[in-house]
Amino acid sequence: MSGQVVRIPPCSAKAVELAPGDELVVIDPEGEQVSDLVAFNREDMAEYLSSGRSIDYASRLFLTTGDVLYSNRSRPMFTLLEDTCGRHDFTLTPCSKEMFEKLYGEEQGRPGCEGNLAMALAPWGITRDRVPIAFNIFMHVAVDGDSGEIRVLPPLSKPGAHLRLRAEMPLVVAMTSCSAGQSNNFRYKPIDYRVERAGDGV
Repeated sequence: MSGQVVRIPPCSAKAVELAPGDELVVIDPEGEQVSDLVAFNREDMAEYLSSGRSIDYASRLFLTTGDVLYSNRSRPMFTLLEDTCGRHDFTLTPCSKEMFEKLYGEEQGRPGCEGNLAMALAPWGITRDRVPIAFNIFMHVAVDGDSGEIRVLPPLSKPGAHLRLRAEMPLVVAMTSCSAGQSNNFRYKPIDYRVERAGDGV
């Protein structure tokens, strides 16, 4: 149903298909949680959402209302229509089993956002090796302008914060509720989303 809120439970992912003009609203219901978002052209899955192209054309690291997210073929995939948080990241790769081991010394074998995205995208043939850098909605990454040092800080999103994106081509989109404690102040929480279908008048 158009406009129905769907919950992504903590440390998991879901995928959805969008048509051009559909609007995707990603919601942080409890505050201070990140959602890694990746997208592919539904008609040609070799075309995917590109961090490098999007940042290059915006000429800044932090994208918000009015910005366009581009594919690896320099075509618009999303337009950011409304942003009540104002701070997201498009530089860091989704957390993974290997990242937990290398950076945090964990050995539980958690799949992380990379593995969760791959599981959500498996019906479309996307494997772990094809999961690109995600648009990390609500993620707060501080960058030192001189040294280039980065720090992952608690998100600035408050309960109910949302980002509204309009699909500019037929898409397969996958989103997570992030598994990395550093991204959500070590309080693993859900992410909500809803899809408002073009022409439904919602």
